[in-house]
Amino acid sequence: MANFDPRYAPATTAVSMDAGLRAYMLRVYNYMLVGLGLTGGVAWLTANSPLINVFYNQVQTANGVIAQPNILGWIAMFAPLGMVFFLSFRIQKMSFATAQLTFWAYAALMGVSLSTILLLYTGASIAMTFFVTAGTFGAMSLYGYTTGRDLTGMGSFLFMGLIGLILASVVGMFFHSSQLQFVISVVGVLIFTGLTAYDSQNIKNMYYVGDDGELAGKKAIMGALRLYLDFVNLFLFLLRFMGNRR
Repeated sequence: MANFDPRYAPATTAVSMDAGLRAYMLRVYNYMLVGLGLTGGVAWLTANSPLINVFYNQVQTANGVIAQPNILGWIAMFAPLGMVFFLSFRIQKMSFATAQLTFWAYAALMGVSLSTILLLYTGASIAMTFFVTAGTFGAMSLYGYTTGRDLTGMGSFLFMGLIGLILASVVGMFFHSSQLQFVISVVGVLIFTGLTAYDSQNIKNMYYVGDDGELAGKKAIMGALRLYLDFVNLFLFLLRFMGNRR
C-alpha cells in the first residue's frame, strides 16, 4: 500500500493516483487549516468575553492579572489530550461523521485551553510568531512531501526525542530553572520542525488509490490531526522566544 510505485504501473493508473494524491493531501491541509481557524476563533472569543470567567479565575499578582484555571478550565485543558487518544485508537470503529465531529470538538477545546496566551502576550508578538511558525511549517511540510529521501529513521529518532521532551517538561514543572526551560524550548522547536517533515511524508505514504470515500476521509482527519499538533506545538515553543509579555 505505502510502497506502491507509480513508475511500474500503467500510465492511466499513475495519473489517477497522482491526481488522487493531490486531492487527498489538499483535503488533509484543509482540515488542518479549518481546525486552526476554529481554535484561533474560540481562543479569541474566550479571551475577549465573559467566557474567560467560566474557565479561569482572574488573580491579581505582582506582575499583573493572571488567569488560573478552575475545574472547568482544567477539564478544557486536559480533555483535548484524551480526545487525541480517543481518535487514535477508535477512529477505525467510528463513522466518518463522528470522527469529523470529534476533530472539530477537539479544535474548539484547544481554543479554550490556549485562550490564556492572548492575555499573557501582546497581540503583535503573537501575530509575528504565528507567521514565523506558518513559514517554517510550510517549508518543512513541502520538504517532507517532495523529498525522495526516506525519513523513517528520522521519525524514530524524533519520537525518542519527544519522549525525552515530555519527561524534561515534567521535571521543569517542579524545578523552576530558566536554563532548563531554555533548553526545553530549543529542543521543542527542533523536534516539531522535524516532525512536520516526517509526518507530511508519512501522511503522503498512507494514501492508497483504492481507498473508499469513508476510509480516505478518516485518514485525512488523522493526517490533519498530526499536522495540527505539529503546528500548534511549534507555535507554542517559538512563542517562548518571540512572545512579548503584556
